[in-house]
Amino acid sequence: MEQKKTDIGLKLKTLPEKPGVYQYFDKNGTILYVGKAKNLKKRVSSYFNKNHEHAKTYILVKKIADIQYIVVDTEMDALLLENNLIKKYLPKYNIQLKDDKTYPWICIKKESFPRVFSTRQLIKDGSRYYGPYPSGRVMHTLLDLIRDLFPPRTCTLDLSADKIEKGAYRVCLEYHIGKCKGPCEGKQKASEYNGMIEQIERILKGNISSVIQSLKQLMLQASTEFRFEDAHDIKTRIEILEKYKAKSTVVSPTIHQVDVVTMVEDNDIVFVNYLVINHGAIIHGITVEVKRKLDETQEDIITFVLPELRERFRSDAKEILVESNMDWEMEGVRFFAPQRGDKKALIELSLRNAKFYRLEKIKQEKIKDPEKHTNRILETMKTDLRLKELPVHIECFDNSNIQGTNPVSACVVFKDAKPSKKDYRHFNVQTVDGPDDFATMREAVYRRYKRLLEEEEPLPQLIIIDGGKGQLGAALESLEKLDLRGKTAIIGIAKRLEELFYPGDSLPLYLDKRSETLKVIQHLRNEAHRFGITHHRNRRSKNALNNELEQIPGIGQKTVQDLIKVFKSVKRVKEQSEESLANIVGKTRAKALYMYFNQPG
Repeated sequence: MEQKKTDIGLKLKTLPEKPGVYQYFDKNGTILYVGKAKNLKKRVSSYFNKNHEHAKTYILVKKIADIQYIVVDTEMDALLLENNLIKKYLPKYNIQLKDDKTYPWICIKKESFPRVFSTRQLIKDGSRYYGPYPSGRVMHTLLDLIRDLFPPRTCTLDLSADKIEKGAYRVCLEYHIGKCKGPCEGKQKASEYNGMIEQIERILKGNISSVIQSLKQLMLQASTEFRFEDAHDIKTRIEILEKYKAKSTVVSPTIHQVDVVTMVEDNDIVFVNYLVINHGAIIHGITVEVKRKLDETQEDIITFVLPELRERFRSDAKEILVESNMDWEMEGVRFFAPQRGDKKALIELSLRNAKFYRLEKIKQEKIKDPEKHTNRILETMKTDLRLKELPVHIECFDNSNIQGTNPVSACVVFKDAKPSKKDYRHFNVQTVDGPDDFATMREAVYRRYKRLLEEEEPLPQLIIIDGGKGQLGAALESLEKLDLRGKTAIIGIAKRLEELFYPGDSLPLYLDKRSETLKVIQHLRNEAHRFGITHHRNRRSKNALNNELEQIPGIGQKTVQDLIKVFKSVKRVKEQSEESLANIVGKTRAKALYMYFNQPG
């Protein structure tokens, strides 16, 4: 039955100011969205009391026909309940965790003389699982270490006490090559084997130091009892463990048990990195993708992802390091945003991992789907630069002159965020005397777009002026003359590249120095600068050579133009015979030229 909007209004007025979980339903009774709140009344009412910038949020609110809620005791209960409901119903407007669920685990099987092996299937039979391991190489390195230190059995025999007593089994090749201690024939007691499993579990939890201490005590005991072979065997194990520990990513021996979570955003995709630190070393690390559905905050995303990752990696750390302080509370857990020291270094390490993962995804996308990659960059630019449409066609202007000589302006063109060199243009300034950057920019912009209008060519979606407010103002004057102001976006870039100026705004817009938008703008400016400087140098060289010809008595500018038109360069003019020169400029001038270039000494 279809709900009425008046029902929604009544429910908003009577919502409790308690922590809980709310659910939005459409007119067909389908769950659209599940959310958590410290204060249900404030949180739910906020959806209906403000204009939403995000289109999907606006559409969601329009579809809501009913609201249901569940009050809980604590914020932690709300967090866990929200997570469970999202997993059960998969609402359309909730963010989803994009992740590979087939990562391998290390399993310690629930059985007599437990086996230790890798698996991708979690069976709820009482066995203990450690992981998952995003890197199979890391997992196999760990398994090899365990088998070198404490060789657990690899067979699948039923090693019950009665079968061992009856002598049902015989030792296999693994025993004879020292890879197993033969529990199947009673050559290794259950107490000794289980003690070995305890040590293995400590290693899997990252507590290598305690294992080393235990082994050192056993080595000392063996040596005092004159069991020197056993003591030497234990010493070898200690050396293997010390070597493995040295290769581990040790962050600080003073940091015992913490989790670290950070995130990097890329439009609607958020990359969340999660690290588990135990006894001063990173024992787990993973980056997952979360796709934004609405305008979820960083806190919303972290509190969505964190419970699942902590459950998956079996973390019970009491402290979670984050980039900035969070309002949300989890029972028995402290969120902390470090500002300096080893813990701050962990935040930076986690961020680097999230960024590397994002870059890897971008590179893969660029190879697999170049069009999608381009569209993503253009969408990012549209958002960052507050544009009305995708900047498929961008033009950038830059002026070049040295001490006011030979002023030129360069216009470079990017299409689909890449240089379109066939469309590059340069302008030899015709109406400006001396070094006047504003007038030069005014002329170049006017000439460029006057021609595009006359030839009925498409205008760019974005014009970039290399310069501050003055150059931007000069360019705007030219657009106004052509009645183009407001028809295409235009911005100015200051000497500090991350400062962008907009028409009418006194304060600049600042871009993240690492953003893709800034990288494209930097590429545009570098190209405009290179193209302008190259043309400027060519003009100065040509003029310098022409000036050499004009210094010859009896040779004027018209004669120089005639010579360069035929011979192309002063060098080739010098190589000509007097007769050849006379054919172009007459005998008198030819004789003056020939004598100038061929004077003795």
